[in-house]
Parts: sequence; C-alpha cells; structure tokens
Amino acid sequence: MGMWGIVKTMRISSLRALTVIATIAFMGSNLFSQTGEKPLVAGPSKIEPGLELAVKWRWWVVPSAKKDWGMALPVALLPKTVGSLAVKPDVPAAGVRPETYAVQKGDAVIKIARKFEMAVWQLEQFNNLKDDRITIGQTLRIPTSGELLTMIPPPPLPLPEPKKDIAKKKKPEKAMVVSEPASDLGREVQLELENVRLQVFLDREMFSPGLIDGKSGTTFLKISEIYQRSHPDAANPEMLKAKAEAALKEPYTRYVLRADDFKFIKAPKDEPASSESPSAKKKFKAEKSLTDIPAPPLQVVIDDLVAADFLGYTSAWEFVAERFHCDEAFLHHINPAVKGTPAVGSEFQVPSVIPFEIEMAFDSPLQPVADPLKPITAAVVLVSRLEISCEGKLVAVMPLSSARPGLHGRGSWKVLDAIPQPQMATKREPREIPKEKPPSAGDVDLATKPEIAVPLEKEQYLAPGPNNPVGIIWINLAKAGSSDPLPYGLHGTSIPAKMGTLQGIGGLRLTNWDIARAARLMPAGTALQWKAQ
Repeated sequence: MGMWGIVKTMRISSLRALTVIATIAFMGSNLFSQTGEKPLVAGPSKIEPGLELAVKWRWWVVPSAKKDWGMALPVALLPKTVGSLAVKPDVPAAGVRPETYAVQKGDAVIKIARKFEMAVWQLEQFNNLKDDRITIGQTLRIPTSGELLTMIPPPPLPLPEPKKDIAKKKKPEKAMVVSEPASDLGREVQLELENVRLQVFLDREMFSPGLIDGKSGTTFLKISEIYQRSHPDAANPEMLKAKAEAALKEPYTRYVLRADDFKFIKAPKDEPASSESPSAKKKFKAEKSLTDIPAPPLQVVIDDLVAADFLGYTSAWEFVAERFHCDEAFLHHINPAVKGTPAVGSEFQVPSVIPFEIEMAFDSPLQPVADPLKPITAAVVLVSRLEISCEGKLVAVMPLSSARPGLHGRGSWKVLDAIPQPQMATKREPREIPKEKPPSAGDVDLATKPEIAVPLEKEQYLAPGPNNPVGIIWINLAKAGSSDPLPYGLHGTSIPAKMGTLQGIGGLRLTNWDIARAARLMPAGTALQWKAQ
C-alpha cells in the first residue's frame, strides 16, 4: 500500500518526483520485527519519507475538525444537470469478461485466446478441446482470471525417438530443458494460488497475515502457526489447507472502480506547461541525469506536508490494494491487463477478503459496549502483534510494529477511546532535549541549516486521511489504574508494506484495515497486557 501521499505526489520538475529518504541511528531498546521472532539489529535505520525532520519533534493526536470524510470529487466525475435531472458523467465502461463466446467467421483458437488474454492451451483445456478445430457458432466458455490462475500447463509432448543416422545431429537434452520452465511455472502458479487462498482465509478468520502477496513470508507463517494452535480442526498444515479449501473455492473476486472512490484518491498534478518541443524535451531527458537535480531542503518538504487538507491515496492502485488488504506490487502482478492510469470503470482482480470500505470506516458504533458476560482482553506480544481474546479464547491476531525504536511497555495497560480521522499536532519542539556541548572550531551555524526547525508559537497539523502517518484511527492507551492517555496509542499507518522497517511518528501501528477491525472489537476499558512471548 504505499508511502505518505503528499510526498509521493509532489513534483520537483517534470522529470523528477520527490524522493527524500534519510537515515538516523537507533535509540533505546531493540525494535522487534513483525514476526516477533528476531529483533532488528541496532544500527542505521531509514525514516518514513517526509518525516525526516518530524521524527525529532514532539507530536500529539487531536480529533479532526473535518465533518466530511474524503475530498471533493473531480469536476469530470460530478453529476451533470440537464434541467432538473441529474445525469451521470461520461465514464469508460467496465471491461467485463464474458462467460461465453460464440465463434464467428474468421475466428481461430489463437485469435480468441489473444482476445481474452490467455494462452491457447488454457482456452483448449477449459473447453476440453482435443485440438484447435472450432466451428462457426460454436460456444466456448471463457475462464475468469481466477480460474486461469488455477490451471496447470499440460505436460510437454514426448520427444520422438531420433533415428540412428541423425542421432549425432540432434541433442535431445536441450529439447528436454525447454519443457522445464513450463513445469516450474505451473508449480509456481499453483503455490501462489494456494498461498493466496490461505492468506485470504486467515484474513477472513480475523487472523491477519499482513499484506496478501501469495508468498510464504515469516509473518504469514507465524500467523498460520498461531491459528493452528488455537483451532483443533486446523491443527496441522494439511488440516488448515483442507479447511481453507472447503471454505474458499475461489480466492479471487472482481472490483470495478466507482466515481465515489475518487473522493479518497488524489488527482495527479498536471505537468507544468512548456514551450519546448517534444524533441527538445527528449533530448534534455537524455542528456541530463535525474540524479543531477537537487532535492529541496527538508524544511521545504515538511512545510508543504502541513499545508495539505486531506492525505488521500496517491493512486487508484494504492486505493484498491488497501481496500483488499494486498501488496500493491502483487496487485499489479495479478492485473497485467490494467494499463495506464485506472479510471472509473476499470476492473481489477482482487483477493476475496471482506473489503476495507474506507467510506464507511467510521459508521457507529466505532467501539463496542463492554459486556461483562463476554469479557474482551488484548495483548501486545513481542512488539510484533496484537492479540485479542473473548472469554479467554483467541479471536483475532494482527501484525503490529513500533513507529520508534525502544517504544515498548510492561505489565498491564488498558484501552481507552478511539479517535476517528486523527490529526497529528506539533509545535516543532524537540522530542528530546539536546545535550549542550562546548562550541569548537569549524562548528556550523545552526541558524543557517534548513534542517534545524525553530519551535512555533501555534500548533501545526497533519491532515486526516489514509496516508496520514497514523492512519485512519487512533486508539488511546493508558496504564492500568489511570485514565490519562499516554503519548503513544494504537493506530493505522500510511506505509503498510514498510511499517516494520521504517521509523515514523506515533506509537504502535497496524494496517488501516486492521486498526479499523481492532477498534470494533475492543471496548473502552479493555485490559491490555505486554507479553514477551
């Protein structure tokens, strides 16, 4: 899902997008990885883009002043009015994949396969065709994208026995090597499909595997292991696989972009007008390296960030990926037919999870009412996952990470209220008072360094939105016996793919879809334990 929205959309010029990533040293105790198995090694660490200065300041959360959730729709997507009637804007129609196709004059198997973006063997296998002969009017079944992923390439045809007089001229061993990639490809496709099915199944069971990507990552394996321990009917990998297959025949579904989705997707900035000819622009691009263009001072970056009204998704790809809990690169991988910039009507293949509907993320009640007969408890384990239990039974597990090194707790805490659409406020005061040291020759005048911020008299705010560094919801935490919120809470993130490796501001972060689910599971007053295993 993506990096902080504003940073990704700022443009330095028509040739270079802003990429400012600095490093600082780890401070304090070890920060645990998402798997909870090994702490990250102390040393240089990257910071979430755009926050290189912000991580040094003191921040606190405040409720949003915005009444509406999202942004105004682009003019092109607003309903048109004809008299007193509202008419939908002209938008491209969704590319619906038909279930069947009637063979027409001039058709051939290879032509039809290309038309629906599949291999000839896939079309023949799906229709039980023994060869490539078809007739006009014949009805062929067209597989869905999900069905295509389940199909395994047929085994290669056996090679004919070479004749004795030409045996020396032919090299069968080379021909045999040609067949291996197809077989390997089939196994890889099948393994990816099985992983996606398990990841989707676990996600539906509230045992979040993190980003769905079809890979056997450490977080996915750890969550699978926890699910097996807590579910007798899935006590080993074979039983878990069988349970997932019984519950989920098809791990993929389809999603078509709607006009209202663009309330949460930032419109791309127009390229600056130029009087240069296309040929001159091409020549300039070829002669000047992107690395020759200097990045703006970090102070300019943070000033631009606080000027935003809403920190929305930077692209439709990021929006769809977060809606369906998957890695953005994986979404591209399973949608090779979606070209260019997706528009209203663009159709995606997506994991068949219960979608994160950001437009309804704050429907009441945001938090449940505590039920003494069904007590809810929670635990932060190894600073790597949030576990939620009901009546002592584990009902949800979600990957978690600290936004800052050394941020951890001990003993008993408790959950307080949930703040929707959180803003982060700062006066740019240093989070830690710097130690004074005697001046020495060669010291730089700090007043001339743009990276050193001067504290402000009034608060500045980072706007709400899915790409706010603390995501869409902040859950206040307090120590047991106190009702005073701590400076750190549970919250979402703008960088789901990097939340365990990049530093930022805030406290303990989950993905936006997981923090939305966690808030609806934990009433105010829920006991929160810190566990080392």
